[in-house]
Amino acid sequence: MKFVRIFLLISTICFGQNEDLETMSWQAEKPILWKNFKGKPNRNNDAAAQTVSGISFGFSIGKTGNTITDFTTNVECLFYPTESWYKPEVATPYILKHEQLHFDITELHALLLRKKISKIKPSARLKSQLNDLYKSISRDSYKMQQRYDDETNHSINKEKQAAWNLYIAKALKKLEAYKTQ
Repeated sequence: MKFVRIFLLISTICFGQNEDLETMSWQAEKPILWKNFKGKPNRNNDAAAQTVSGISFGFSIGKTGNTITDFTTNVECLFYPTESWYKPEVATPYILKHEQLHFDITELHALLLRKKISKIKPSARLKSQLNDLYKSISRDSYKMQQRYDDETNHSINKEKQAAWNLYIAKALKKLEAYKTQ
């Protein structure tokens, strides 16, 4: 039996600089569908699909004189349809669920970023604090994505896949207070 491996490319680059790049925001009630994967499949490997998702992050700082008085942030979990692809001949609902969980893991880290930001107070170090926090969350997200694929063997290990599905669902529920409205 030939197994199909699933790969993920998580973007820590803010694609938002390119206004023409299509994005989809994460929504619990609107999972990704195969029709959302619009990129050209990579025929040089046996991966069935590639999900490209990332956290878009920006902030503005309010000052009075030289004193930082407040700040606002924008954190969004995004899926990049034109960068994501699949091979229709091997795509299944099970593999799509595996891909959705990659997107869900990115959302989990967007929630964690919002939670950590909520604890930050304005200070002279604010800009570096926010940038360092974003970099740290991005690294953690990447590591979790890798661990997810390693432990599930890119969805082949159905028992581990089920365990991850449950783990991520619980983690997202626990951080519901930090989702966007």
